[in-house]
Amino acid sequence: MSDDQPAITLYRLQACPYCERVVRVLDEHGLDYRSRFVEPMHSDRNVVKRVSGKRTVPALVDENTGVTMSESANIVDYLERTYGNGEVA
Repeated sequence: MSDDQPAITLYRLQACPYCERVVRVLDEHGLDYRSRFVEPMHSDRNVVKRVSGKRTVPALVDENTGVTMSESANIVDYLERTYGNGEVA
């Protein structure tokens, strides 16, 4: 990963409460991440399906650890366990 691109990518929708939950945790831990806003139509979210195997958002790709996951509760738990002190565990 190049120095100018964050290692964490979050695939999300505008005004999605589940996505915002993940954004809050990323921000609380001061983590740099890149937001990729996806198509509102579930059937048009091919980019998300390519990276996570599902068309649901939020979806997170963490190149620091090689983890790709979806479902906001799972992502929040992962972020808390991995970056709870702001550093990779």
